[in-house]
Parts: sequence; structure tokens; C-alpha cells
Amino acid sequence: MAQVDPLSNGRMSLPHDSDTSTDSAQRRSSTPSVSPPDAPAADIAALLAAVVELERCQQEEDVDGFLALFDPATVWVNGAGARLIGLEAIAVFARQVLPGAMADGSVTYDVEHVAFIRPDVALTGVNQQYVDQAGQPHGGAGRPSYVWSKLDDAWKIVTGQNTAVLPDED
Repeated sequence: MAQVDPLSNGRMSLPHDSDTSTDSAQRRSSTPSVSPPDAPAADIAALLAAVVELERCQQEEDVDGFLALFDPATVWVNGAGARLIGLEAIAVFARQVLPGAMADGSVTYDVEHVAFIRPDVALTGVNQQYVDQAGQPHGGAGRPSYVWSKLDDAWKIVTGQNTAVLPDED
């Protein structure tokens, strides 16, 4: 599998002037693996940018921006295991939980893998970490997978699954 670095310094997250919750070194990401190795760099960059936008929307509690990333017929299983069918159901959920969700910290997204199923359909495998106001891991982690479809030259989420990561119990 090819290693692709579409964002400078391997960063998955763009700095935000208002985001002081995490140190830039902690926000660095490894370069995701990509399959197939000859996938178009422009599409890889567009998908990574879409995940950065998803991260920004959650960090800034931007419900409208968040919803703009989804196809109207999306099916999404959230971190609590609720299956949300269609944009309207996702909108109801997002409007209930996103405002105020970052009051005690933030969240980071790190794309681990991009897999092209077809030239216009791709999966992003993401590592999601909730952090406290000091930027330290806090409140859990997730491993969402998003399936994106390229519609009118824009990548939209058509299905997603957010799986919580259980803490190690040694």
C-alpha cells in the first residue's frame, strides 16, 4: 500500500485560531495507508480535507457544517449504537448532542486508512480521540469508518459506523 502525505508535515488537523486545547505536536497524524496504491492524489486530498472539516465541525459544534457533509440518504450508526437512517434523523440527533458537546474539551481525528471501493466511492478509517482542555486523552476514543460517495465533485458521507474503543483492563 502506498503512503500518501497530502497535507503538510503529515498533519490531519488544521490549526484553528480558537483551538488552544491541544498542542500541535499532539495533533500530528501519521500518514494514512491508501488502497489501491495508484489512487488519484486529488481524491485522497479531498477525502482527507473532508475529514478535517468533519473534525472542525465537531470541535466548533457546527451543526449545519456537520450536516452538509452527509448525503440525504445516509445511514449512520453513532458511537452509542443508534442507527440513524436519512439526513433528517441525523439532523435531529446532531442538534440534540452537538451543541455543548465540547464544553469540557475537544476531539481529534486521525485518518488511518483510505480505501477506494470504486473511483467514486471510498472508505476512510479514522481514529477519534476525545481530549480535555489541556489536550490530554479524556472521555474515550472511537474508530469511525465513513463511506463517502463523490457526488457533483464533492465527497459526501453515505454511510458510517462509529465504534467506541473500550479501555484496556490490565
